Amino acid sequence: MKILSFDSTAKIASVAVAEDEKILGTYNIDNGLTQSELLLPMTENLMKSLKISFDEIDLIAVTVGPGSFTGVRIGVAVAKGIAFGRNIPCVAVSTLEALAENLRGLRGIFAPCMDARRGQVYNALFSSDGENVTRLTEDRAISIDELAYELKSYENLDIYLSGDGHGVAKAGLQSKNVKVMNTPPLLILENAASIVTIAIKKYKNGEYTTDLDILPTYLRLPQAERERLERNTK
Repeated sequence: MKILSFDSTAKIASVAVAEDEKILGTYNIDNGLTQSELLLPMTENLMKSLKISFDEIDLIAVTVGPGSFTGVRIGVAVAKGIAFGRNIPCVAVSTLEALAENLRGLRGIFAPCMDARRGQVYNALFSSDGENVTRLTEDRAISIDELAYELKSYENLDIYLSGDGHGVAKAGLQSKNVKVMNTPPLLILENAASIVTIAIKKYKNGEYTTDLDILPTYLRLPQAERERLERNTK
């Protein structure tokens, strides 16, 4: 089974192609350009380099959030566009779960964080024995203070952060005397290759959908909508 996966939920744009769990190629760019400029050309270039056509793809996997509202929408739109007319099943993957998968092989507590601004991060907690990653919480928007309080119950374990909120979360947690490990730099940001293992499991469990039904996941309203509601309540 050939799988096309991509992530555009943060600054980095990432695309991967796999045959079953074997990664055939990855393409990551973090140069400040918008995802709308990057994602589809990157996908086309990677496919061309591998001499694989879109008609050969059996499964599309995409992170659907949480993350940048614009980036999430672009990733889902690209998935819909490629799957449309080809009847390719689509798998929706949590950005946070994919970030935790990045850290597979390490032992301890994984706390992927996406910067949600206003002193919050999008976060979920996972535990790992070095081989198996187990989800401990649902995806949520949480203040760094709340996350620090929660992580103090795991002080006897190594705690690893990842995601585009890594820096702000690490500084905030350390200010609350929560010790965190130094995550290897290559494992901090999103990587479409990490989506593949999750997507295969979800597909085998029947957790897939069509291009019509795959949708972004937002943990809170976009800023413009929040500001509109705030104005209307004054």
